Amino acid sequence: MSILDRFRLDGKVALVTGGSRGLGLQIAQGLGEAGAAVAFTARREEGLREAAQRLREQGIRCLAVRCDVTDYDQVVAAVQRVVEELGGLDILVNNAGATWGARFDEIPLEAWDKVIRTNLHGTFYMSREAAKVMIRQGRGGRIINIASIAGLRGSDPRVMQTLPYNTAKAGVINFTRDLAVKLAEHGITVNCIAPGFFPTKMTRGILQQFGEVIRQHVPLGRLGGERDLQGAALLFASEAGAYITGQVLAVDGGMTAW
Repeated sequence: MSILDRFRLDGKVALVTGGSRGLGLQIAQGLGEAGAAVAFTARREEGLREAAQRLREQGIRCLAVRCDVTDYDQVVAAVQRVVEELGGLDILVNNAGATWGARFDEIPLEAWDKVIRTNLHGTFYMSREAAKVMIRQGRGGRIINIASIAGLRGSDPRVMQTLPYNTAKAGVINFTRDLAVKLAEHGITVNCIAPGFFPTKMTRGILQQFGEVIRQHVPLGRLGGERDLQGAALLFASEAGAYITGQVLAVDGGMTAW
């Protein structure tokens, strides 16, 4: 097998949460282009239909599944449907997330709960159900968690008043490390991608107000593009990354390097 062949995902089944738009859809597209059959979840039917049409037009076999990752019963049903309709599950990308912007002393308690439940509970629920399938299949697997550079350090309060989000993403990072140790005996790798600033619905407000300031703090001088997360995701998802587990990769244009 050549090195390029080790990046192929032919015959694999991937599941991407929050995959109907933004970073999740970009990752789903990249995995599909590498040969995987791709399932993706979201809460809204309209977004699921649009994303499925886009992927199918590119020749990617895909399955759109409506699922709220904070609802454990829905997660169980979603994973079961993926296995039944696509024939198994080899790769899970925990991308679904939520944020809230407010001063720490003005954050509504329900907002804190929502952000923690989506980013942490949802990641745990999906990882648990996917890992059960991977262990039962007996051929290993890949779990990729999407965190943020906001989970690696504090954020400038003039730009990001997002304490619940930063806290949750920090939790995702250490969840990745510990789960990697727990699942290693089953040949399942668990890694984490920490994106910097990418234009998405979640970052729209911040970028409209502080986009130029943010660019000035990125050594490469630009925001993330539509293809910039796909390579990292493919490395962690494929045989090329088979000896990498418990690691966090910042894809941020060098922003955390200074």
